[in-house]
Amino acid sequence: MSSEEKRTWIYVVVAAGVAVVYFATVLSKVPETDVATIGYVRPMLTAIGVGIAANIVLNIMAAILSPREAGKTDERDKQINRLGEYVGFYVMSVAAIVPLGLAMAKIEQFWIANALYLAFVLAALASSIVKIVAYRRGL
Repeated sequence: MSSEEKRTWIYVVVAAGVAVVYFATVLSKVPETDVATIGYVRPMLTAIGVGIAANIVLNIMAAILSPREAGKTDERDKQINRLGEYVGFYVMSVAAIVPLGLAMAKIEQFWIANALYLAFVLAALASSIVKIVAYRRGL
């Protein structure tokens, strides 16, 4: 497994794991309280920060465990990365319509912010899954 494929696996696991914990924590409060009173900003910023930090630390650990592969990329890695980023861009572009529509409809900020965060998560997952499939099945 190339270092870029390892990085992609780390990214998809971290993105999915952090998002699941965040949404489980925040959305569990929705049935029992008004969304305008739910404190979502700190948990969202924490989730973003934890995701970034975990990604950095796990990538460093992967590089330490496989020093010969660390940082090496070839033309195939670049093509796979480009394909994954294209897909992620299109997913983000389409998914961003939802928070935009919510804002235009003057829906609570809670829903707008969470829809936007979900759009970023979906784009990250789509991009990573496309890359993993390309690595596994060939480009």
